[in-house]
This record gives sequence, structure tokens and C-alpha cells, in this order.
Amino acid sequence: MIRTAVEDGSILVVTMDRPPANAIDQLMSDGLDEAFGRFEADDDLRVCVITGAGDRFFSAGWDLKEVAAGGADESRFGAGGYMGLTERWGLLKPVIAAVNGTAAGGGFELALACDLVVADERARFVLPEVRHGLVAEGGGVIRAPRRLPPMIAMELLLTGAPMRAEELSRHGFVNRLAKPGQTLPVALELARRICEAAPTAVTATKEIVAGTLHLSERDAYASMRGGTWPGYRRMRESANRIEGPRAFAGKRLPRWVP
Repeated sequence: MIRTAVEDGSILVVTMDRPPANAIDQLMSDGLDEAFGRFEADDDLRVCVITGAGDRFFSAGWDLKEVAAGGADESRFGAGGYMGLTERWGLLKPVIAAVNGTAAGGGFELALACDLVVADERARFVLPEVRHGLVAEGGGVIRAPRRLPPMIAMELLLTGAPMRAEELSRHGFVNRLAKPGQTLPVALELARRICEAAPTAVTATKEIVAGTLHLSERDAYASMRGGTWPGYRRMRESANRIEGPRAFAGKRLPRWVP
């Protein structure tokens, strides 16, 4: 149901594999929580790529048949919340969604919870919850207006109509459009570029961005300089802060430490 593999010793690839549509039931949500927990805890893993098996669905979202049967139990969600990622607030390493097909409901919300999105040019994104008498409370109502222009987000949320990857790319949500069958390779290439950077700098960058988005520029500066961000503090104290300029001056590749 959840498959994991490590690429290049530092990239964790998590694959949702539940035919026919990679719909997320409680067991899959638990598996995702375990995978993201492993990623968060392992210092050797620098970037995570989440994708779906097959070429039609990234994920169709929460299994409504399980909901109808009374099998869904929100109290059982793990430390990362729904799908293991939507409320994993302490995760300071980047996650890339490799959207290989339709991302519906929770599938779209999972992509919204990621830091970067690579999508098959044929992929569609849809938040259909209102059509089922539900609210996109797995993060859609909260993250969509923050990741997309508010009017576009409201159209998605209020109509339940799909939008294509190309359209969302124009609105700044999709980082890379990939040819059919190339979504994961393109996402891995993006992950490798991140892995070329200093791990302490990547962590500090994500920490500061996540922690200051809601602040004014002035308050964001004060927060960053205030000594309250452990990742930022580690970056400033790390040997990488000296190694980077030395490698640049010496025209060589840097030798980063964790």
C-alpha cells in the first residue's frame, strides 16, 4: 500500500500504491505517517518525494466508501495528522509532490502540504468535497487560499470543479510540468539539486519561510534575528557557513556536514 525507496542515499521516495485510484483509507494514512516520520527522524535523508503508482491517479483522496461505512476515525491520525503530512509542523526538510495523475480531495490536499510540486502535464487537480456535503478540512480550505490566488482557490473550493496542471502552473502552484511518464524523474532531478545545497541552510530556509509568512516584513526580520529559530541558529553556527564560501573561492565542490 505504501512503498518506500531511497535514491542516491539521501532522497526518500514514497509511493502510494492502492489500485485502482490510490484512495487513502486509514491504513494508508497510517503508512504515510510512518514514512514521513522516518523521513523526519533520519538525518541522512535530505528530501522526500511523494508520488502515486500507475499513470492515472496520484490519489483520489479519502476513501469515501470507508467514510460511508463509518470506518474513518480522525482520532487515529498520527503525529503528522491526516496523511502524515498535513499537520507535521516540525518537519523542516523539503517534500516534493510528484503528481503523476489526478489529485482529488485528499490527494490535492497532500500536494498542497508539500513544498514543491512536479505534475504530469495531463494531471488534474480537484477539491470535490462540497459536492459530497463535506468541507476540504484536510488542508484544502486552509492551504489553497495561501498557495493560490484567493479567487482561484475559492472557485476550486466552492464548485468542486477540476483544474488542469497547466492552468495551476500559470497560477504558480506547479513548479515543473512533466511529459507523461516523466514526473518522478523530473521530481528526482529537482530533489538532487536541493541535495547539492548545505543541509543546514535548507533546513533554516524552510523554517524561516514557514514561521514568518503570516508576519509583516519588519516583524519577520525581528523574528528571524530574535534567536528563536533553532534551525537558523544551527545554520549560523555550522561549519557549512565557512565551507560554502571557501569552496566557492577554491572553485571546488563543497563538503557539507549534517
